[in-house]
Amino acid sequence: MSEVIQQQGNPQAPGSWPGGDGGGGDWPRYPRLYAAIPDSGPTAGGNTVLLTGSGLQGTSLVTFGGVPATIVAQDPYGNSVTVLAPAHAAGTVQVVATTLRGNSNPVSYTYTVTPPTGPTVTALVPNTGSTAGGTAFAIVGSNLTGATVTFNGVAALGVSVNATGTVLTGTTPPGPAGNVPVMVTTPAGTTTVAGGFTYTAPPPVATSVSPSSGSTAGGTAFVITGSNLNGASVTFNGVAASGVSVNASGTALVGFTPAGALGNVPVVVTTPAGSAMVAGGYTYTAPPLPVVTLLSPSSGSAAGGTAFVITGSNLNGASVTFNGVAASGVSVNASGTALVGFTPAGPLGNVPVVVTTVAGSALVGGGYTYV
Repeated sequence: MSEVIQQQGNPQAPGSWPGGDGGGGDWPRYPRLYAAIPDSGPTAGGNTVLLTGSGLQGTSLVTFGGVPATIVAQDPYGNSVTVLAPAHAAGTVQVVATTLRGNSNPVSYTYTVTPPTGPTVTALVPNTGSTAGGTAFAIVGSNLTGATVTFNGVAALGVSVNATGTVLTGTTPPGPAGNVPVMVTTPAGTTTVAGGFTYTAPPPVATSVSPSSGSTAGGTAFVITGSNLNGASVTFNGVAASGVSVNASGTALVGFTPAGALGNVPVVVTTPAGSAMVAGGYTYTAPPLPVVTLLSPSSGSAAGGTAFVITGSNLNGASVTFNGVAASGVSVNASGTALVGFTPAGPLGNVPVVVTTVAGSALVGGGYTYV
C-alpha cells in the first residue's frame, strides 16, 4: 500500500479514514469519478447532476470547466456527490472533484444551448371590451417574458410582464365591433389566444333633437346630439328619417323628418350596440298654409301651354289649377318660395287660380285671363 501511495504522490502518512478503502484496511482512498449523470445540461446551469465514483468522502469542491458547482448532497461512503451545475458557455468541459486527498480524474460534461420555449396562454381576462379601446386586460400563461400583444393586428398599450413571465397586463387598442384575433409574440415565437377578443360598441346616447317640432308634411331638417351615434338610424313614431348622416366623432346626427300625424311622437336612435329614445320626442304641427304674392304672367292664350311663375311662401309640394284644371310641369324650389309650370287650355276670360298643398289652398289674387 505504501508503494501505491508513493506512486500517486501522496505525502500523507497512513491513518484511519471514514469508510476505509473497501478492502478491509483503513487507508484513505484517492477521489475517483466514474460518470456525471446526466452528462449534459443547459448553459444557464442550475440543473442537478449526480457524480458517481469512489473515495469522494469530504468532497469540498466540484468544478465544471473550472467553475465551482454547488454541492447539495454527499454519499457518506464516498460513492457519489450531488451538485447543481454552474452556468457556462456551450461546449464540453471537464468535471473535477476535490477532497482532502487531492483532485479526482476528470469526466466530461457538455453544455448545450436550449432553444427558448414559445409563449403559452391559458386565459385572457376580460375577453370583451369597448370598440373605443382602453380596456385593461390580463393574459395568464407561461414564457411571456418580452412579449408584445396585438388585437386584430394593432399593438396593445402599456404592456408589462411579471418577473416569472406568467402574467401580462396592458390596455386594448381601439377596434371594430365583433370578435378579433389576439396574438402574443416573444422572441421564441407567437401564439394565438383561444377565443380572441370581442369588441362591443357602447350604446348610443341621444340628448336632444333640434328643432323639437315641425310640419306633419315632413322634410324638416333636424340635428340630434349625443354620443356613440356612429352607424345610427332614426325613426319618428316608427317611420325612418331620410338623409341620415353622423359626424366622425359620433356626437351629432343630421337628417330630415318623415311625414307624420299631428302631435308628439317618440324619436328613437338605433345603432348595432342598442337603441336610445330622445327625451321629449318630436311634435308634429300642421304645415303653414301656402301664401301667394304674384302670378306672372297674369294672362295668356286660351290654347294653354303658357309658362308661368307663382311666387310666395310655403309652396312645397303644391299643385295648381286654372279654372279647376290642373297645370302641367309644376315644380317648386327647395325653399318653397317659387312655383313654375304651364297653363292648361281654358275659356276666354278671367278664371280663378288655386294653389294647393297638404296644409290647404290659396286663391291667387286677380286670377288668370285667357285671351
